[in-house]
Amino acid sequence: MKSNQEIDYKILGEELQCVEIELDPNETVIAEAGNFMMMDDGIRMDTIFGDGSKQQSGFMDKLFSAGKRLLVGESLFMTAFTNIGNAKRRITFASPYPGKIIAMDLSQLHGKLICQKDAFLCAAKGVSIGIEFQKKLGTGLFGGEGFIMEKLEGDGMAFVHSGGMIIEKKLMPGELIKVDTGCIVAFTHDIDYDIQFIGGIRNAIFGGEGLFFATIKGPGTVWIQSLPVSRLAGRMMAYANNGKEEGSVLGGLGRMFDGDNS
Repeated sequence: MKSNQEIDYKILGEELQCVEIELDPNETVIAEAGNFMMMDDGIRMDTIFGDGSKQQSGFMDKLFSAGKRLLVGESLFMTAFTNIGNAKRRITFASPYPGKIIAMDLSQLHGKLICQKDAFLCAAKGVSIGIEFQKKLGTGLFGGEGFIMEKLEGDGMAFVHSGGMIIEKKLMPGELIKVDTGCIVAFTHDIDYDIQFIGGIRNAIFGGEGLFFATIKGPGTVWIQSLPVSRLAGRMMAYANNGKEEGSVLGGLGRMFDGDNS
């Protein structure tokens, strides 16, 4: 079991993962509703406004904190799990779909991480879950995640979830990569994130890859997923709809152009 100054944890499984967290007496972990899997006796569950990071704040501050979560499509409430016993207790949270769970030590990431709206799984109490507005109009309109992404701040452990395989890339100053907009899981605050038109009429119409790339420019670290949940859901819906596959506007003919002949 890996250890951190905030919580001890162990990630279990390969493609359908869960994270087991060991809580000391009076220690608390917060999680999104629906991620709970199981826990030992002696752990109390409380539903809280927002993320509980500002315990002494007034009602309006708590309401504002919770309201920000609505902007990223999350519930007003989160769930806090506290060990009320005299010995260590374990609690487990599960991935919502096939993929990987990534442990993020915010103290090693300069206290801030920006991630896609549905990536957050759970965190040590005290980690703030807020919103990050895209500063560039084009990025907000065409960047796949919209104007608003989630922002995790603090110095504790947080756990985020990705679809499929995860690739962590550390970029040098000025180094730039182009990524499908839906494949970005998270990046550090010093990354320069923008969008770029894919270029070429044939690529745009027949390519089946959308109209824009995300451009990620260092210095910083970015985590990229191989299977965004939107892509998985789209393919399943396509098969359910009379066995038709997703792709370009020309269907099978389009796949001849974009190379997807599977």
